[in-house]
Amino acid sequence: MALPVALTGTPGVGKSAIARRLPARWTTVEVSRLAVEVGAARRLSRGVEVDLPKLRATIRASGGLQGIDVVVGHLAHLLPVREAIVLRCQPVELVRRLRRAGRGTARDRRENFVSEALDLVLVEAVTAGVPVYEVDTTDRSVETVAREVDRRLRHGGPPRAGVVDWLARRSVTAHLLDAPG
Repeated sequence: MALPVALTGTPGVGKSAIARRLPARWTTVEVSRLAVEVGAARRLSRGVEVDLPKLRATIRASGGLQGIDVVVGHLAHLLPVREAIVLRCQPVELVRRLRRAGRGTARDRRENFVSEALDLVLVEAVTAGVPVYEVDTTDRSVETVAREVDRRLRHGGPPRAGVVDWLARRSVTAHLLDAPG
């Protein structure tokens, strides 16, 4: 069973945009779409609620994600994958992106800020026991990051995690004490 690679990260880091810019040779699927297709999710007024245990069980029972190279979403690293590419974004910029796109409430953006500042997705991916490759998307074009992800998918390489430290930046720690939104 060939396992896919997870393209994951906090909402707003650019996962979907980067997945759309990957070369056509890579077959990608969004976690939420996959969950809906296999009956492991329910549609809500604000999106899709994924039943993660049911989705994992369904994937395992079917022998994996045949034909899928990259599974995309903030839960992707929690599925059966061979590696997680964790996209990161400076938390203050992350909130700006989400606000500009009109995504989420102020509370949602605050939660995403805290999750990114505290490396939540990165820690979950490392804890899942798969190799992790971390990519900072801050101040980089979607095309540039997509090329880096494509290189990683084609050539692999050693894991690279823990290279981003948002808490070392005063702008981030100051906002942790505030309430950005």
